Amino acid sequence: MNLIEEIARRHDPATLAVVSGNRRVTYGELFEQARQIAGLIPGTGRIARIGLQCPNGVSYIVLSMGVLLSGACLVPLAEELTDAERAEIAAITSLDFILAADELAWHGTEEIIAAAESDGTPWKLHRGMKRTPAFPEDGFQALNPAFIRFSSGTTGTSKGVVLSHETLLARITAANEGLHIGPHDRVLWMLPMAHHFAVSIVLYLHFGATTVLEHSSMREDILATAEKHAATVIYGSPFHFAMLSGDTGGFLWPSLRLAVATAAALPEATAHAFDRRFGKPLHQGLGIIEVGLSVINLDAAREKPASLGKPLPAYEVDLREDEFHVRGPGLLDAYLVPWNPAPLDDGWFASGDLVRRDDDGHLFLMGRKKSVINVAGMKVFPEEVERVLNEHPAVARCRVLGREHPQMGQVPVAEIIPADSAAPPKPVELQRHCKAVLSAYKVPMVFKMVAELPLTASGKIKRLA
Repeated sequence: MNLIEEIARRHDPATLAVVSGNRRVTYGELFEQARQIAGLIPGTGRIARIGLQCPNGVSYIVLSMGVLLSGACLVPLAEELTDAERAEIAAITSLDFILAADELAWHGTEEIIAAAESDGTPWKLHRGMKRTPAFPEDGFQALNPAFIRFSSGTTGTSKGVVLSHETLLARITAANEGLHIGPHDRVLWMLPMAHHFAVSIVLYLHFGATTVLEHSSMREDILATAEKHAATVIYGSPFHFAMLSGDTGGFLWPSLRLAVATAAALPEATAHAFDRRFGKPLHQGLGIIEVGLSVINLDAAREKPASLGKPLPAYEVDLREDEFHVRGPGLLDAYLVPWNPAPLDDGWFASGDLVRRDDDGHLFLMGRKKSVINVAGMKVFPEEVERVLNEHPAVARCRVLGREHPQMGQVPVAEIIPADSAAPPKPVELQRHCKAVLSAYKVPMVFKMVAELPLTASGKIKRLA
């Protein structure tokens, strides 16, 4: 089965698929351009692996669809990666080809196989370096792989998640039992496609929605686009929703039926601010690259805005020593490196997320299993402390870590990026702020001012391994 061919059969070619500025692209035009890209990719006698280096936009959708239509496996090379990181992914995956508009200074060969134009940009298909894969080729081929994604995990080294065409279809079908995306929807898109294409954009295409692309990060532009196209759904990070909530205009977004916050924990203050501004609740969801969207807060977004909600109908959730385990359709097929074609335990995936469940069955994210700080036998979740610190007006962003202590085992310490570097907050002031909300053992012992913090590719705080 080829998922993109399946999508092509589902829709009237005249239906509007993507809007980007003044550009309107129908499903027919989208698939015609994708087939032209697919036709440029030479056969290799097996499922080829193709890296894609491309910014957000119509071209990203066309090129990704073209790669998948050709029967190849898509490997995103995200914009924010350094040349060294791209080269590392290319080596680990043993790429056969690379699609890019830029010259590939990080790549060891400049042999061009084919060239094409998409959205006014010339694209080149580069031949990959010949390398022996660090995984069994036969085992990889047997999966019918469509997608390899290197996660932006907060600890450790990314293993490379392999998803098949069948897995992607099962995943988006299960997710849409909660989202109910359909031809009536116009989805306003702002997240990086390199991180979300295979789950979100493919879902919108499969169920016939129109994806509205907004490239500006200015809230006035985002809201103008939402109003112009009567956007019904928005996917974004808490950062996006906090920004939009600060708007002082009169647009109330009457067409909006679903606003989903993902990519990071949703602060209650952000949820309340968005609701006050637009009169619409924010629905937090737990998206995991190995799983997809298995949990979303659909029925208590106003009463419990910090809740992840409950599992979607197709999924089972089990909390084992507070660690989130999930079972259901669309879970990963394998880890690439080290090769693991059986990453599940009797169908269960152990996420590493520590979650609690209240009496009503709603789930709340507490933190990461690997990042928990043990203070004299008591657990401190850095994310909880960070949420409190980030609410202080003098704090732009922070990271909380555990430091070894001879009597306590560990104690929390905080690294702070001040909102104003010329007038950083005093440690005693931050300590007082924390003590007003947190138990004494959770309050950081040390506050260190820093100019920047290490981030993952998707903008999350990077934890120590």
